[in-house]
Amino acid sequence: MKVSQIQAASSQPEPIQPHPWSRYVAMGDSFTEGIGDPEPGNPGGHRGWADRVAEELSRGHEDFAYANLAVRGRLLQQIVDQQLAPCLALKPDLVTLSAGGNDLIRPGGDPDALAEKLDSVVQILSMDGATVVLFNGPDTGSSVLGRIRSKVAIYNENLRTVAARHDAVIADMWSLRQLHDPQMWDADRLHFSPLGHHTIAAMVLDALNVKHTLEPLAPKPLPPRSWREARTGDLVWAREYFVPWVVRRLRNRSSGDGITAKRPTPGPVFGPGMPLGSGEGPLATEDSRHA
Repeated sequence: MKVSQIQAASSQPEPIQPHPWSRYVAMGDSFTEGIGDPEPGNPGGHRGWADRVAEELSRGHEDFAYANLAVRGRLLQQIVDQQLAPCLALKPDLVTLSAGGNDLIRPGGDPDALAEKLDSVVQILSMDGATVVLFNGPDTGSSVLGRIRSKVAIYNENLRTVAARHDAVIADMWSLRQLHDPQMWDADRLHFSPLGHHTIAAMVLDALNVKHTLEPLAPKPLPPRSWREARTGDLVWAREYFVPWVVRRLRNRSSGDGITAKRPTPGPVFGPGMPLGSGEGPLATEDSRHA
């Protein structure tokens, strides 16, 4: 093949990978809402892995619609109570569900009891033939959440059993070694950075066996820090993120208090018609679209 032919071929748009889904609903907490991946132009001001997955799934599929019901701080039972019925009402053929992480962080979080509760939820979601994607937890051994690593590991194994029972797909974050890189995490060390969300989105699409355009990134290693710089950074992080998080737990409050779903109804991933704000306010009118 001539050089000109190779260059012409490389300039062609990426072929669209067919897939069977036309209506995708995301359920969960801050992880699925997209916290750590700010995007002022998006509903709710965040993007996140779920938006990135929807963007890829919508390529070449004009009838594809996406709703995101996730709200930060939600526990598993709250997700069931507040998101399950709205999800079913939207009649999705693809559902992603990430839940239980906030429960495991709290004292007394039982990975066996959580998995038992999740099992019935997955059964309900899959009754009409929808593909259900479950997320296991990342390996927290080297993070601020290292103390719950054993509970996360138990929960992950339980999730594999749940997935096998209901023919669900596992999005395996525990095996995603890239998440060990500090650049994958937000400054609060509890949520993922834009790079982390990007990496997780690619993993989800791979788990669904969907060809995508999300290229793996190889971030530069962080430059070594002196002991004094590292200590200063830890103190700033503790003051700005960790202490407020602990105080909220002691007061039985959540970062999601007063927050609503950013995409409560399914709609196009791009363009007019997307909900404003954090799931609040009317859909764009014809007049506003041409303003």
